[in-house]
Amino acid sequence: MASQPPGAPSSAKALDQESNVQLSSLHIRDGAHRPRKLPWVALVRACGRFKLLLLEARRGRLLSSLNPLAVGNDLPPLKKHWMPEKAAFWGDQEPLSKIPFKIMRGHQHIVSSCHFCVDDTKVLSGSYDCTVKLWDAVDGSIVRNFEPGPGAPVLECSVTADSRRIIAASYDKTVRAWDLETGKLLWKLSHETFIVSCKFSPDGKYVVSGLDVDRGICITDAEDITTVSHIKDHHRMSVTACCFDPDSQKVASVSLDRSIKIWDVTSQATLLTITKAHTNAISNCCFTFSGHFLCTSSWDKTLKIWNVHTGEFRNRGACVTLMQGHEGSVSSCHFARDTSLLVSGGFDKTVAIWDVGEGYRKLSLKGHNDWVMDVAISNNKKWILSASKDKTMRLWNIEEIDQIPLVIEYKKARGLKLKQEIKETYLKLQR
Repeated sequence: MASQPPGAPSSAKALDQESNVQLSSLHIRDGAHRPRKLPWVALVRACGRFKLLLLEARRGRLLSSLNPLAVGNDLPPLKKHWMPEKAAFWGDQEPLSKIPFKIMRGHQHIVSSCHFCVDDTKVLSGSYDCTVKLWDAVDGSIVRNFEPGPGAPVLECSVTADSRRIIAASYDKTVRAWDLETGKLLWKLSHETFIVSCKFSPDGKYVVSGLDVDRGICITDAEDITTVSHIKDHHRMSVTACCFDPDSQKVASVSLDRSIKIWDVTSQATLLTITKAHTNAISNCCFTFSGHFLCTSSWDKTLKIWNVHTGEFRNRGACVTLMQGHEGSVSSCHFARDTSLLVSGGFDKTVAIWDVGEGYRKLSLKGHNDWVMDVAISNNKKWILSASKDKTMRLWNIEEIDQIPLVIEYKKARGLKLKQEIKETYLKLQR
């Protein structure tokens, strides 16, 4: 990571001082000028302290992570000097898939968040390398680094529906807002606890932040940065993600405690609570564009779709197969604007494309070398964007997905299976 937290330099200094003390003690001589022997216990303790201080100095280069999707403290430090790499690289994924893709390189650490913006011509990304970047979606080049940047890894970024403003939440307990066109910093909001999620409301009036230690959410006015609502202990454990509904009137939040909460901005009250929604921590959530349904992704390897008015889990159609799409924890989910497609990313390094209407997984996109942290789909449904722990983003062209041999074969197999099930049901009824 680019910056060291307070205390790292002092640890290194203490390390040097401790080393000098130990080395000096080995050269102290008595009156006879003979080497002074140190007890074995003292030597063992000295070595132990030396190793401990060495570990502290190394660990000081990395900020402690409270993010449940983080990967620990064994990540390499960020190089200070680097040049962004222009991504003009296209290729085919698998012989039966024939999905054209582009690899977008330029981040030096985990890419934690990604979005389409400016009518799908630009891409916004946030990374653990403490940067927020704007990309050209056509040639994959970096248009802008937003400055002044966060002083710590970026957990999430968000953009207004009109693509005029962006925000980013980072481990320095701040949310920053910039003007997308000029890159000018508009405001900086500090919290007393770590922020794990941040989203603009669709109308651009509010910003919701998911708070880790507070186990709650904070809704802020996006213009004057005043607090609209600050709900502490909203969940029993840390919040992992939050988002507004399409009307900007409700906020959904999910947590490590496996629960879902719907908060009403106007009445300042909880409208819905679903406990034990999954069998493991819930990692992310997203509304359909009608606002009637909410999709949740979980570490239990599944996605579920919920009726936000009744709290019922839809166990028909797509929801049956949504539980059979990833081989590892599911990190993210995103609906297409018309809700016909759902895209999800997982720690199995894949991106899954779901046909919500017909209820099956159309395709699994493989190519990332590590966890997929976030996904997005363009408004015209021609492109899918994925961000990964492998420090890259991939832009997938799915415009001709229905002509892909693998999708055609899967449809045929589904048709034969459906016919067989109908036949078996008919025979049972005849008995």
